Amino acid sequence: MRTIEDQAFAAVAMGFRKIEMGLSEEPVTMNGFADTQRETGVRLMSVVAGCLKPRGQDMACMHLGSPVHDEREQALISVRRHIHLARRMGCPVVVLRGASIGDHKLHAEAAALDAKRARNGTSEELQEEAAEFVNRAQKRGQRQVEHLCRSLHTLSAEFPETRLALAPGEHLDDLLGFEPMGWVLDDLAKQGLGYWHDVGHIHTLERAGLPPQGRWLDRFAPRMLGIHLRDAADGEAEMPPGTGEVDFRLIAGYVPADASRVLDVNPRHGRAEILASVQFLQSHGI
Repeated sequence: MRTIEDQAFAAVAMGFRKIEMGLSEEPVTMNGFADTQRETGVRLMSVVAGCLKPRGQDMACMHLGSPVHDEREQALISVRRHIHLARRMGCPVVVLRGASIGDHKLHAEAAALDAKRARNGTSEELQEEAAEFVNRAQKRGQRQVEHLCRSLHTLSAEFPETRLALAPGEHLDDLLGFEPMGWVLDDLAKQGLGYWHDVGHIHTLERAGLPPQGRWLDRFAPRMLGIHLRDAADGEAEMPPGTGEVDFRLIAGYVPADASRVLDVNPRHGRAEILASVQFLQSHGI
Protein backbone atom coordinates (compact mmCIF):
# COMPACT_ATOMS: atom_id res chain seq x y z
CA MET A 1 0.00 0.00 0.00
CA ARG A 2 1.55 3.23 -1.16
CA THR A 3 -0.19 5.78 1.06
CA ILE A 4 -0.67 6.13 4.80
CA GLU A 5 -4.36 6.65 4.01
CA ASP A 6 -4.61 3.19 2.41
CA GLN A 7 -2.72 1.62 5.29
CA ALA A 8 -5.02 3.24 7.84
CA PHE A 9 -8.21 2.09 6.11
CA ALA A 10 -6.83 -1.46 5.74
CA ALA A 11 -5.89 -1.54 9.43
CA VAL A 12 -9.32 -0.31 10.52
CA ALA A 13 -11.00 -2.89 8.27
CA MET A 14 -9.17 -5.61 10.25
CA GLY A 15 -10.24 -4.16 13.57
CA PHE A 16 -7.15 -2.10 14.47
CA ARG A 17 -7.52 1.46 15.75
CA LYS A 18 -3.82 2.29 16.20
CA ILE A 19 -0.99 2.01 13.68
CA GLU A 20 2.76 2.47 13.41
CA MET A 21 4.83 3.96 10.61
CA GLY A 22 7.57 1.37 10.30
CA LEU A 23 10.37 0.57 7.88
CA SER A 24 9.42 -0.51 4.37
CA GLU A 25 10.96 -1.10 0.96
CA GLU A 26 8.88 1.75 -0.49
CA PRO A 27 8.01 4.53 2.01
CA VAL A 28 4.37 5.55 1.91
CA THR A 29 3.13 9.04 1.09
CA MET A 30 1.49 10.95 3.92
CA ASN A 31 -1.29 12.71 2.00
CA GLY A 32 -4.80 12.32 3.34
CA PHE A 33 -4.01 10.98 6.79
CA ALA A 34 -5.65 13.86 8.64
CA ASP A 35 -8.95 13.27 6.81
CA THR A 36 -8.66 9.52 7.34
CA GLN A 37 -8.02 10.05 11.04
CA ARG A 38 -11.14 12.20 11.37
CA GLU A 39 -13.22 9.64 9.46
CA THR A 40 -12.01 6.47 11.18
CA GLY A 41 -10.57 7.60 14.51
CA VAL A 42 -7.34 5.71 13.80
CA ARG A 43 -4.30 6.96 15.73
CA LEU A 44 -0.61 6.89 14.87
CA MET A 45 1.11 5.61 18.03
CA SER A 46 4.74 5.22 16.94
CA VAL A 47 7.12 6.26 14.17
CA VAL A 48 10.25 4.20 13.49
CA ALA A 49 13.18 6.40 12.51
CA GLY A 50 14.09 5.53 8.93
CA CYS A 51 10.51 5.19 7.67
CA LEU A 52 10.91 8.21 5.38
CA LYS A 53 13.51 6.40 3.25
CA PRO A 54 13.63 2.92 1.67
CA ARG A 55 14.52 0.27 4.22
CA GLY A 56 18.21 -0.55 4.42
CA GLN A 57 21.08 -1.42 6.75
CA ASP A 58 22.89 1.91 6.36
CA MET A 59 20.20 4.56 6.86
CA ALA A 60 21.43 7.96 8.03
CA CYS A 61 19.33 7.89 11.22
CA MET A 62 21.21 4.81 12.42
CA HIS A 63 24.51 6.67 12.81
CA LEU A 64 23.80 8.62 16.00
CA GLY A 65 26.79 6.83 17.56
CA SER A 66 29.09 6.97 14.56
CA PRO A 67 32.79 7.70 15.21
CA VAL A 68 32.61 10.13 12.27
CA HIS A 69 31.36 13.60 13.25
CA ASP A 70 29.66 14.36 9.91
CA GLU A 71 27.77 11.06 10.02
CA ARG A 72 26.48 11.87 13.51
CA GLU A 73 25.33 15.28 12.32
CA GLN A 74 23.49 13.73 9.37
CA ALA A 75 21.88 11.23 11.75
CA LEU A 76 20.67 14.03 14.02
CA ILE A 77 19.15 15.83 11.03
CA SER A 78 17.41 12.62 9.92
CA VAL A 79 15.98 11.84 13.37
CA ARG A 80 14.79 15.45 13.75
CA ARG A 81 12.81 15.03 10.52
CA HIS A 82 11.12 11.94 11.92
CA ILE A 83 10.33 13.68 15.21
CA HIS A 84 8.80 16.64 13.36
CA LEU A 85 6.69 14.18 11.35
CA ALA A 86 5.54 12.49 14.54
CA ARG A 87 4.60 15.81 16.11
CA ARG A 88 2.59 16.89 13.05
CA MET A 89 0.61 13.66 13.17
CA GLY A 90 0.00 13.63 16.91
CA CYS A 91 2.27 10.64 17.47
CA PRO A 92 3.87 10.43 20.96
CA VAL A 93 6.81 8.03 20.36
CA VAL A 94 9.73 7.78 17.93
CA VAL A 95 11.56 4.44 17.88
CA LEU A 96 15.29 4.38 17.21
CA ARG A 97 16.91 1.14 16.08
CA GLY A 98 20.45 -0.04 16.74
CA ALA A 99 23.26 0.31 14.22
CA SER A 100 26.41 -1.60 13.39
CA ILE A 101 29.64 -0.80 15.18
CA GLY A 102 31.77 1.31 12.83
CA ASP A 103 34.51 -1.25 12.27
CA HIS A 104 34.82 -2.96 8.88
CA LYS A 105 36.78 -5.91 10.27
CA LEU A 106 34.13 -6.61 12.91
CA HIS A 107 31.39 -6.31 10.30
CA ALA A 108 33.15 -8.84 8.07
CA GLU A 109 33.66 -11.20 11.01
CA ALA A 110 29.99 -10.97 11.97
CA ALA A 111 28.96 -11.70 8.37
CA ALA A 112 31.25 -14.73 8.33
CA LEU A 113 29.71 -16.06 11.54
CA ASP A 114 26.21 -15.59 10.11
CA ALA A 115 27.21 -17.43 6.94
CA LYS A 116 28.73 -20.29 8.94
CA ARG A 117 25.54 -20.64 10.99
CA ALA A 118 23.43 -20.58 7.81
CA ARG A 119 25.53 -23.39 6.30
CA ASN A 120 25.97 -25.61 9.35
CA GLY A 121 23.04 -24.73 11.61
CA THR A 122 23.25 -23.65 15.24
CA SER A 123 25.71 -25.53 17.43
CA GLU A 124 27.12 -25.04 20.92
CA GLU A 125 30.53 -24.29 19.41
CA LEU A 126 29.11 -21.58 17.15
CA GLN A 127 27.13 -20.09 20.03
CA GLU A 128 30.28 -19.80 22.12
CA GLU A 129 32.09 -18.25 19.17
CA ALA A 130 29.30 -15.70 18.70
CA ALA A 131 29.23 -14.80 22.40
CA GLU A 132 33.01 -14.27 22.41
CA PHE A 133 32.75 -12.10 19.30
CA VAL A 134 30.03 -9.93 20.83
CA ASN A 135 32.12 -9.38 23.98
CA ARG A 136 35.01 -8.13 21.84
CA ALA A 137 32.73 -5.99 19.70
CA GLN A 138 31.13 -4.33 22.71
CA LYS A 139 34.53 -3.33 24.08
CA ARG A 140 35.45 -1.91 20.68
CA GLY A 141 32.18 0.00 20.51
CA GLN A 142 32.28 1.75 23.90
CA ARG A 143 33.37 5.06 22.37
CA GLN A 144 30.44 4.88 19.96
CA VAL A 145 28.05 4.26 22.85
CA GLU A 146 29.30 7.53 24.37
CA HIS A 147 28.62 9.32 21.08
CA LEU A 148 25.14 7.78 20.99
CA CYS A 149 24.37 8.99 24.51
CA ARG A 150 25.42 12.54 23.62
CA SER A 151 23.27 12.49 20.47
CA LEU A 152 20.27 11.27 22.46
CA HIS A 153 20.85 13.93 25.12
CA THR A 154 20.75 16.55 22.35
CA LEU A 155 17.50 15.22 20.87
CA SER A 156 15.82 14.85 24.28
CA ALA A 157 16.66 18.46 25.14
CA GLU A 158 15.32 19.73 21.79
CA PHE A 159 12.09 17.68 21.85
CA PRO A 160 11.11 17.06 25.49
CA GLU A 161 7.47 16.42 24.53
CA THR A 162 8.36 13.44 22.29
CA ARG A 163 9.27 10.09 23.86
CA LEU A 164 12.28 8.36 22.33
CA ALA A 165 12.57 4.58 22.58
CA LEU A 166 15.58 2.40 21.76
CA ALA A 167 15.07 -0.93 19.99
CA PRO A 168 17.79 -3.61 19.97
CA GLY A 169 19.65 -4.40 16.79
CA GLU A 170 19.32 -7.61 14.82
CA HIS A 171 22.96 -8.44 13.98
CA LEU A 172 25.94 -9.73 15.93
CA ASP A 173 27.89 -6.50 15.38
CA ASP A 174 25.08 -4.15 16.37
CA LEU A 175 26.01 -1.37 18.77
CA LEU A 176 23.00 -1.93 21.03
CA GLY A 177 23.59 -5.38 22.42
CA PHE A 178 22.38 -6.43 25.85
CA GLU A 179 24.97 -4.62 27.99
CA PRO A 180 25.23 -1.43 25.88
CA MET A 181 21.43 -1.13 25.89
CA GLY A 182 21.57 -1.05 29.69
CA TRP A 183 24.33 1.55 29.70
CA VAL A 184 22.40 3.91 27.42
CA LEU A 185 19.04 3.50 29.18
CA ASP A 186 20.66 4.13 32.55
CA ASP A 187 22.54 7.18 31.27
CA LEU A 188 19.36 8.79 29.93
CA ALA A 189 16.92 7.67 32.62
CA LYS A 190 16.24 11.26 33.71
CA GLN A 191 15.45 12.22 30.11
CA GLY A 192 12.74 9.54 29.94
CA LEU A 193 14.43 7.41 27.29
CA GLY A 194 12.39 4.24 26.84
CA TYR A 195 12.96 0.70 25.63
CA TRP A 196 11.21 -0.95 22.67
CA HIS A 197 11.36 -4.74 22.66
CA ASP A 198 11.65 -6.77 19.44
CA VAL A 199 10.50 -10.34 20.01
CA GLY A 200 11.64 -11.84 16.70
CA HIS A 201 15.09 -10.29 16.57
CA ILE A 202 15.89 -11.13 20.19
CA HIS A 203 14.84 -14.75 19.59
CA THR A 204 17.12 -14.96 16.56
CA LEU A 205 20.07 -13.57 18.53
CA GLU A 206 19.28 -15.95 21.40
CA ARG A 207 19.54 -18.90 19.01
CA ALA A 208 22.92 -17.54 17.92
CA GLY A 209 24.19 -17.72 21.50
CA LEU A 210 23.41 -14.29 22.93
CA PRO A 211 21.32 -13.41 26.05
CA PRO A 212 17.86 -15.03 25.99
CA GLN A 213 14.50 -13.29 25.67
CA GLY A 214 13.71 -13.63 29.36
CA ARG A 215 16.92 -11.89 30.39
CA TRP A 216 16.15 -8.89 28.17
CA LEU A 217 12.65 -8.70 29.59
CA ASP A 218 13.81 -9.10 33.20
CA ARG A 219 16.13 -6.15 32.83
CA PHE A 220 14.30 -3.79 30.49
CA ALA A 221 10.55 -4.45 30.76
CA PRO A 222 10.14 -1.69 33.41
CA ARG A 223 11.36 0.82 30.78
CA MET A 224 9.29 -0.66 27.93
CA LEU A 225 7.21 1.81 25.90
CA GLY A 226 6.27 -0.72 23.25
CA ILE A 227 6.94 -4.08 21.66
CA HIS A 228 7.19 -5.41 18.12
CA LEU A 229 5.33 -8.71 18.07
CA ARG A 230 6.57 -11.19 15.51
CA ASP A 231 7.63 -14.80 15.56
CA ALA A 232 10.93 -16.30 14.48
CA ALA A 233 12.46 -19.62 13.45
CA ASP A 234 15.32 -20.89 11.27
CA GLY A 235 16.86 -17.46 10.76
CA GLU A 236 13.57 -15.72 9.91
CA ALA A 237 12.42 -13.04 12.32
CA GLU A 238 9.32 -11.50 10.70
CA MET A 239 6.80 -14.35 10.98
CA PRO A 240 3.21 -14.02 12.27
CA PRO A 241 3.00 -14.85 15.99
CA GLY A 242 2.10 -18.48 16.49
CA THR A 243 3.95 -19.76 13.41
CA GLY A 244 7.47 -19.98 14.87
CA GLU A 245 9.38 -20.82 18.03
CA VAL A 246 8.82 -17.85 20.36
CA ASP A 247 7.25 -18.50 23.78
CA PHE A 248 4.57 -15.81 23.82
CA ARG A 249 3.27 -16.83 27.24
CA LEU A 250 6.65 -15.76 28.59
CA ILE A 251 6.33 -12.44 26.73
CA ALA A 252 2.84 -11.81 28.09
CA GLY A 253 4.07 -11.89 31.67
CA TYR A 254 6.39 -8.94 31.09
CA VAL A 255 4.61 -6.45 28.83
CA PRO A 256 3.43 -3.41 30.85
CA ALA A 257 -0.28 -2.65 30.63
CA ASP A 258 0.35 0.74 29.00
CA ALA A 259 2.96 -0.43 26.46
CA SER A 260 2.10 -0.26 22.76
CA ARG A 261 1.71 -3.69 21.14
CA VAL A 262 2.61 -3.59 17.44
CA LEU A 263 2.00 -6.57 15.18
CA ASP A 264 4.97 -6.22 12.83
CA VAL A 265 5.36 -9.03 10.28
CA ASN A 266 6.71 -9.35 6.77
CA PRO A 267 4.30 -7.79 4.23
CA ARG A 268 4.07 -11.03 2.25
CA HIS A 269 1.74 -12.34 4.98
CA GLY A 270 -1.89 -11.60 4.21
CA ARG A 271 -5.07 -10.63 6.01
CA ALA A 272 -5.96 -14.18 7.10
CA GLU A 273 -2.54 -14.74 8.69
CA ILE A 274 -2.66 -11.36 10.44
CA LEU A 275 -6.10 -11.99 11.93
CA ALA A 276 -5.06 -15.50 13.01
CA SER A 277 -2.01 -14.07 14.76
CA VAL A 278 -4.19 -11.52 16.58
CA GLN A 279 -6.37 -14.33 17.89
CA PHE A 280 -3.25 -16.25 18.90
CA LEU A 281 -1.85 -13.28 20.82
CA GLN A 282 -5.16 -12.68 22.57
CA SER A 283 -5.33 -16.33 23.61
CA HIS A 284 -1.88 -15.94 25.16
CA GLY A 285 -2.78 -12.85 27.16
CA ILE A 286 -1.23 -10.21 24.91
